[in-house]
Amino acid sequence: MDDLTATFHRLRPRLLGIAYRMLGVVAEAEDAVQDAWLRWHGTNRDEVENAEAWLVAVTTRIAIDRLRAAKIQREHYTGIWLPEPLLDASPPTPEEIHERADDLSVAFLRVLERLTPEARAAFLLRDVFDVDYGEIAAIVGKSEAACRQIVSRARTQVRDERPRFAVPREVQHKLLQAFAHAVEAGDFTALSGMLAPDAELMGDGGGKVRSIPKPLLGGRRIAQLFYAGHRRFGAAARVELVRLNGEWALLRYVDGLLESAQSYETDGERILRVLVQRNPDKLARIAASHGAGLAH
Repeated sequence: MDDLTATFHRLRPRLLGIAYRMLGVVAEAEDAVQDAWLRWHGTNRDEVENAEAWLVAVTTRIAIDRLRAAKIQREHYTGIWLPEPLLDASPPTPEEIHERADDLSVAFLRVLERLTPEARAAFLLRDVFDVDYGEIAAIVGKSEAACRQIVSRARTQVRDERPRFAVPREVQHKLLQAFAHAVEAGDFTALSGMLAPDAELMGDGGGKVRSIPKPLLGGRRIAQLFYAGHRRFGAAARVELVRLNGEWALLRYVDGLLESAQSYETDGERILRVLVQRNPDKLARIAASHGAGLAH
């Protein structure tokens, strides 16, 4: 492996982390990083003072351009658009759990969708990847002062819209484990008791499978939806507790086929929001990793 290739492979996880947080879809992030690799492979290394800074800059610019195009497409998306969830591959360390839960959760990525591509890039580079303002200014093509203002406004917007409670992983695990039991048992009383009265459910079917076209509001209504699923599928349905994007989540299978990936926001005592990914394009990687097909 030559120096150019070795350097790129060493930095690839960081580049993919930037691209995924920018785009919210794994395949699009991988394509962005592949484009960066092609540019890196064709560059004159003598003209590059800092390989990491160069690759971060190129990857981010590619992601900004791709996000601009994606935002136009998402305006015509059928129903609610949610990020593609990532299945955690192995048990993370306590430090990784804290790190990923803060800046990789599906809820956090959903909030980032509200930012412009440039604001999203500046905010992520500064607050997640600790890039200095001078580099950020060069990447997004604005002054350092303008970048500080952009990041400050983005912080305010993210703070106002991101999940309100920092819940320890073990507390979330216990709550979702109980919720999973209630879902499988079809226990309407237990389901209602674990959902906040003003809870919200959002689903992404991508126009390819049936899903709720707008947010479903109210804990009792959401409990009724889960109860109806139990009545419909009975023993053919099962749920599995897994880690998605650094947080505990549920996968639901019907007849052994993956039907949905469900991310949850909680206050530690009740469930506040459920984000249900049903778009088969965004479930394919998880299904493949579990050796399962996809429900339609």
